[in-house]
Order: sequence, then structure tokens, then C-alpha cells
Amino acid sequence: MARTREAAAAAAPVAQQGASRLPRPFDPEAASQLLARFAERGAAEQAFAGGAEGAALLAAMGGHSTYLADLAVRESQTLLRMAERGPDAAFALAVDPLGRADPDASRAQVAALLRQAKRQAALIAAAADLAGLWPLDRVTGALSDLADACTDYACAHLLREAQSRGELKLAGGVARHDPRATGRGSGLTVLGMGKLGGRELNYSSDIDLMVLYDPVAATYDADRAGAIYVRLARDLVRLLEERTEGGYVFRTDLRLRPDPAATPLAVSLPAAISYYESMGQNWERAAMIKARPVAGDRALGDAFLREIRPFVWRRHLDFAAVADIHSIKRQIHAHKGARGAHARVQVEGHDVKLGRGGIREIEFSTQVLQLIWGGRDPALRDPTTLGALAALVAAGRIDRRTAADMADAYVFLRNVEHRLQMVADRQTHRLPEDAEGLSRIASFLGFDSAEAFGQALTGHLTRVERAYAGLFEAAPDLGTNGGDAGGSLVFTGVEDDPETIETLRRMGFQNPQAVGAMVRGWHHGRTRATRSERARELLTEIMPALLGAFAKLPQPDQALMRLDAAFNRMQAGVQALSLLHRNPALLDRLAFVLGAAPALADHVARSAAALDALLSGTLAADTDAVAPLPALVKEARYLEEALDATRRVVTERRFEIDAAALEGRVDVDAAGTARSDLADAAIAALLPRIATEFAQRHGKVKGGALGVVALGKLGARDMLPASDLDLILVYDHPEEVLESTGGAKSLPPSQYFGRLANQVVAALTAPGLEGKLFEVDMRLRPSGSKGPVAVSLSGFARYQAESAWTWERMALTRARFVAGAPGLKRKIEAALKAARTRPADAAQVLADAGAMRARMLRDLPAEGPWDVKLMPGGLVEAEFVAQALQVAHAHRVPAVLSPTTRVALRNLAAAGLLTAAEAATLTEADRFWRAILAHLRLTVGRWNEEALPDAVAGGLLAAVGKRLPEPPVDQFALRTQMRATADEVRAVFLRRIGLPDGN
Repeated sequence: MARTREAAAAAAPVAQQGASRLPRPFDPEAASQLLARFAERGAAEQAFAGGAEGAALLAAMGGHSTYLADLAVRESQTLLRMAERGPDAAFALAVDPLGRADPDASRAQVAALLRQAKRQAALIAAAADLAGLWPLDRVTGALSDLADACTDYACAHLLREAQSRGELKLAGGVARHDPRATGRGSGLTVLGMGKLGGRELNYSSDIDLMVLYDPVAATYDADRAGAIYVRLARDLVRLLEERTEGGYVFRTDLRLRPDPAATPLAVSLPAAISYYESMGQNWERAAMIKARPVAGDRALGDAFLREIRPFVWRRHLDFAAVADIHSIKRQIHAHKGARGAHARVQVEGHDVKLGRGGIREIEFSTQVLQLIWGGRDPALRDPTTLGALAALVAAGRIDRRTAADMADAYVFLRNVEHRLQMVADRQTHRLPEDAEGLSRIASFLGFDSAEAFGQALTGHLTRVERAYAGLFEAAPDLGTNGGDAGGSLVFTGVEDDPETIETLRRMGFQNPQAVGAMVRGWHHGRTRATRSERARELLTEIMPALLGAFAKLPQPDQALMRLDAAFNRMQAGVQALSLLHRNPALLDRLAFVLGAAPALADHVARSAAALDALLSGTLAADTDAVAPLPALVKEARYLEEALDATRRVVTERRFEIDAAALEGRVDVDAAGTARSDLADAAIAALLPRIATEFAQRHGKVKGGALGVVALGKLGARDMLPASDLDLILVYDHPEEVLESTGGAKSLPPSQYFGRLANQVVAALTAPGLEGKLFEVDMRLRPSGSKGPVAVSLSGFARYQAESAWTWERMALTRARFVAGAPGLKRKIEAALKAARTRPADAAQVLADAGAMRARMLRDLPAEGPWDVKLMPGGLVEAEFVAQALQVAHAHRVPAVLSPTTRVALRNLAAAGLLTAAEAATLTEADRFWRAILAHLRLTVGRWNEEALPDAVAGGLLAAVGKRLPEPPVDQFALRTQMRATADEVRAVFLRRIGLPDGN
């Protein structure tokens, strides 16, 4: 009976200090059930439950929380001890076993002891909180002390296990002692981060830990240190998190370590220091404000924090750094586009942590001011929110009234948070949406009604919102660009934000999780382009606009992956990101090229220079860009280096031309000329260098030279994307010269120039890092593919005079000398003129051209509705008219000759061989068909289906529509225009050339 009397008296501290503050039970029936269950535990418990004060405490627990009710019954002795000795002494007794390490304890015994300490300490903290015996900072401090003790005790056991396996040599040996002694010299330090680090742990909080190790402090083999400490970290998480019949200790999160997606669970100290010095982000600086050693070798942890202090606390911050600090919160939640429970101050369903006016805004405001001013004033580096607010007031960095409003709200909201979590031991921050749930929480907090609670809550939230707005909301918005997909865009931290994933899905990304991980990787500096702090600051500002631009594409994920590849290849991204930051319109341009044209996009992904050129606006269609090519080739140390330089210039220049054409900044004529000039320059620069290299082995043919003649699209200076080079290689030498001289091996001229020609073709077509320069087609040379690669000038002239077919003569109308010695150029151009003005039977020429076209229609029909080259009335027929009429009439009217189709058509009209209307029809059709072909080659390549993808069709309409009398509104209207144009071309073709009977 003596113990019963003691128990009855034990409630006195509760009665004297806090019983009157205990909330009345929301659920009286549940409260009565707890009283009965508790009394059944024993006489002492019966006496406690029978007293007014003890009954009030039990009723407050049972009437609001099934979790606390079960905990009170299971740990009834703890509650009695608290009633007898007070919460501080009871708490100390609960965690006391964790201060005495037992080297003989098994893993299961350690786990059981940890869970017992957690249950008892959690019950004491809840009871002291409800009874008003502990203020908020004592509650959160006690919970943090518990987490420290549990983590340290678990680490000590795991370190001893590692020693027993022969993995570590511990300075303290295995004798019974304080767990902290085991940690000293172990090479292991565990930092508490977040609320644990600030000793502000909430009632059902995860604990954020960072596991670091010194690879040489305690290991026998430093090379094995990583595996040893990673295993220890994994076991630590398992020991604390695993649920058993005794419950769990703490949910544990290791994702605040440096670059968690790319680093193991335990990170070496040198690697961590290197990361923070080179790639640490501003949100990580904010996280490090609260970091402190909680387990293992605390001195080692303190030394690490001193080492990275310059990263956390900067004496000077430029504007960009301040803007990026501000962006932490805006990325945590982009308010102006936000939806759901975060969007406004409310009661039902409001998130008291992340919502408007919530805990995170108070913490963020405090931390940002600390980061801005704490580098110059160490007094502002307090890790606790309330302590930091007080320090900021004292330093004059925040208004006293604002700080008081934030401090009052912080205490209120943290108490709300605790009550929410006490209901069922769930880590939640969101208020119930139903009336009963809200009434329960209001009652748990001691309010008479949900309305009274709601009024108090909204008052605090509104004041925080107002204070936050005054401090930070003038900063640029980081939400999406005001469109229908507005919402959160959260890429700080280490995990997906559900609302961000939903925002990305609404924007049209097919795999939002992958996109989120990719963007976080950029923010973590995992790509070359974003490894600098300045680059990441710029990325933060442009990210919503960037995602918005890519979201407009038909396949945004794929286009964004191409940008990721480009970022990975850039040596530095500040220049490109600065351009995008200064001119957001460039984002649409970048997205368009990466999304619309796979070949161009792949080049951007391979070439950082291409991305720079695209963004800097240097893409143009002039020829100055290839001016340095001869010098580059001449200065190269050897031929392969010259080829590499040429490939690089050609690839970059080709990209510039194609991108400018795709965007409509140059028309199809100018783009064709620019592509042709590029090929001319490459051939002209390489030919003498190849000849010089060849001469080192085989000498020279005295007085001889090799020249290059272009036909086809290159000859016409109308090259399209991916056009082949149709070439004829022609050589000449004095008849009396019978072999080369001056080399290691002499060759007769025909063999000499044949081999040299092969070298030229090989150089133009050999693959390198940038791919091939060009594809080369030699089938238009005399005798076609059966003839020699190089033909003598005399042989060429003889063949054209005696043996050339009509189709070869038609092809020769587009011949143009592009490379070779000036003297040889004069001779070849004279030969070309003679061949093109050779008398011809006009009727026979036109009949041959009609028969050839008939064979093409039979053997090479159009491959679909978009094959505008081979379709009846297509590009081939427009070109045939120009070529056949030149062959038929040039001997009488040489002025009609021109290698360029549109010029030849104009000449033919001037000579009366075409009417002005016919020439205009064919000229516009030639340009129309080339524009369509160019756009399709850049976007989809060959396309055999009836309808184009919408994005391709839209670009095509923009590219060709402005040249049409009535710009089509969609691709079906464009097809109507195409059929009308084809009919007009076919009519001119039949009228001027015709087809054999039966065709």
C-alpha cells in the first residue's frame, strides 16, 4: 500500500505545474478506455489513474491519440516515474542506458535497448508537452538529445563489430566505456542535419544524417575504407529504422550528403570538402547552418565543419549569389503558380510546414538573412530558428515586430505540428480536411472550438506571409511561365517533389521523374556546363522558362536529353546560360532546333561550340566563316590534322547554315549557295595539301595538275542538307612528260593522277570525330562508274565531243570548276564551254529527255506524297526543262547557259525559248520544291506517310508559306498547293519536252 500511496501522491507535480493546462478529451469514450487499461497494469497505475491529475493526463492522451494511449499502457512505469520525479529526471533515466556501452551486447540486444529508450523518451516528451511542463525548445531539445544518444550508441556498437571483424583498429579497445570514447579516433563522424542539427526535432521527425569518414584514421587498408564505412552506414540506417515488436527508433535520411545521387552512403572527408569547395549549392549552404556532429568522432566532425566554414559563411556576396539564395524558397515552392494546399492561407488541409505562411517560410527567411549577413557577423550563426531571429534583431537586420510575429508563429505552428504527429506517430504536417479531424486537433491544442483554432492559425499564417512578402517576394518568380501548367518547380534537395512531378506532367513531359532527376543533376553540377556556382545560379533563374520552352515540343523529353548531352560536353556553361538569361527568347530557339531537327540536335549534343553559336546569334549564310580554312589546312602539321580541322570547320559551318535555314533566317537560295561555297572552300583548301603530301612519295608530273569539276546541286550552287557531291576529277600534263619525278617512286601520269584522285575522294569521305566531310558521287564522270576516277582533259573533251549521251550533256549544263590551278581552270572551263555549245539535234535531245523521264517514272517512282523530287511535276521535271532546253539550243544561243536552274530559266525566257509565265512557274516551283526538301531532310528525312507530324508541318508551313500567294493554314492546304504546283510544272514539261507515247 505504501507504493500505492506514493503513486497517488506522484501526480502532484503534474497538478502543481500543468494539470490545469491539459486539454479536455475530444473522445471521452476513448479516454475512459485508456483509464481502465492503465489501471489494470497494477496498483500504482490504478492509484495514478484514480487521482484527478493523473486522470486528466491520461484522458488528454487517450481522448486524442491512440498512439499515446498504447504507449502509456506499455510504458506505464515511465509515466509513474515522470509523475514522481518530474520530466527532466525521468527523461535522463530513459536515455541513461545509452550512455553505457556494453561490448558484449548482440545486435538484437542493442536494437531492443534503442527502441525501449525511444518509447520511454517519446512518452515523457509528449506528457511534458501536453501538461505544459516543457516549453517548445525543451521538447525539441529532448527529442534531439534522444536522437543523438541513439545514433551514438548504435555507432559505437557497429564500430566494435567492425573491429571484431578485423576491419578497424579502435583506440579505445573493447572495454566497457562511454560510447563517445569508442567514436574517438574511429575515423567515423556523423553529422546531424536539419532539425536534428538545430536541436529542433519534431515529435515524429526523420533524422537527417551525414556519414563521413577519414579513410586513414582507423583502417588497416585505406583502399578498403570506403566499403567498410558504407557498410557501417547501411547498418546504422537498418538498426535505427527497422520496425520490430518494440517499434522503431528513427526514420533516417542520408540524402543531405554531398551529391547523394552520385555518392555512396558514407562519403570520405576529402571528397566532401572538395565537393563543397567546388560544387556546393546555396541550398546546401543553408542546410549546413544547422550541421553539428552527433555521433562517432565529434572532434573530427568539428574539424570538417571548420574546414568548410568559408563555403557556408561568405564575407561578401554578389547580387547573383543573393538572388540564388532567394531562389531556394521559390524553388521549394513557386507560389504564384502554385496550386493545392500550399497556394494560400487556409485551415482545412493546410500544410503548416510547407504551406503559405508556414514553418518553412519562417526558417527560410531566417536562414537567408543568416547567409547574407552571417559571413561578416559570427553572432548571427545561431543554428536554432528562435535564437537566430533574436540575433538578427539585435544586429538590426530584421525589424523587431517582424521577428516577434515570426517567433510567435513558429512556436504556435510547431505545437500544431507536434499535435498532428502525436495522433498516430505519423510524420505529417497537413491539417485534416474534415470537420471532425480539425476539431480533434483544435481540442488537442486546448482550443474550445475548431473556429477559435482556425482564427488563431490564420492570424499567425497571415502575419508570416506578410513578413515573408516584405523580405523576399519582390524577387523574380520561379514558377512556370504563367500558362495552364503553372505549379511547383522544385529541384533543390535530393528527391522528387510530388507537385513538381505533377507540374511537369501537365506541361507535357512524358517521364517527369526522369526529367526531375536530370534537372537536379544539373543543379548538383553533374554536367560540365553547371559545375560552377555562377552557372547554377543562372540555371536557377531560367529553369521555369527553359522547361516551358521545351514543353511546347512534340517530344520534349528527348529534346531535353539532347540539351543534357550538350551540357555534358561543354567545358563551361556560364557563357551559354548568361545568353539565355539575358535573352529568354533564345530558349524557344534552342528548344526548336533541339526538338525539330534530330541531325542538328545531335550535333548540338556533340559540340559545345555549336550551342554557343546557336545562342550567340552568329549563325549566318555569308562566306566569311570559311575564310580561315586555307590557313588552317596549310598550317596543319600533317594531313590527318588538316582533315580534322576541315571536318571541324565544315561541320560547324554546315550546322550554322542548316540552323539558320530551319529558323527561316536565310531563304533556300541563300542557304544552297552557302552550302555550296562551303564545299568549294573545303575542296579548294584540301586539294593542294593532298597533292603536296602525295608528291612527297611520288614526286610531281612536270607541268601537270589535277582539277575538280562539280556537277549536280554543288555545280548549281543549290546544295540541300545532306546533298552528295557530284564530282569529276580532270587532269592535264604536257604530252612529252612520261612520268613523275622527284619522289621515292615514279608513276606514269595516268596512274599518278588516278591515285591522287583516289586520295582526294578518300579525304572527302573518310570518317573522323566529326563524321565525314561529304558523300561523293563519281558516276557522272565519263564512262560512269566503269571509267577511271580521274580523266585527262583531252580524254574528257574527246568523250564529250564524240560519246556523251544526252543525259550526260544535260548533267554537264550544271558543271562548274571548283578547285585546281588557275591555268588548268582556264583550260577546263574552255572544254566545258565547247562541250555545252556543241551542236545538237534539238528534237532528238527533247525526245531523249522525255524518254529518260519516262524510265525514271517507271523505275524510280516517288516514294510518297512528300517526295517532291521524283513526283510527276516535281523538282526533277523543272530541272529537266532547264537542262534539256540548254542542250538543245546553247549552240545557237550560248547566253542561255547557267549551272543554276533559276538563272538558266531566266536566260531561256530572255531568249524566247520559254514564255515569261513558264519561266516564272518553273522558277517558283524549283524554289518551292527545294524549300520543302530542305525542311524535310532537316526534320524527318524521308517521309512516306500522308500526314506529317504536327510540329514538322508547322515548321514547314512557316518555311514555305510566305513564298506562296495564299499561305496555307495547315498541311492539307499545303498539299493542295503542292498538287496545283505539280500540275503547272507537268504542263510546262509536257509542252516543252513531252513523254513518249503511252506514258
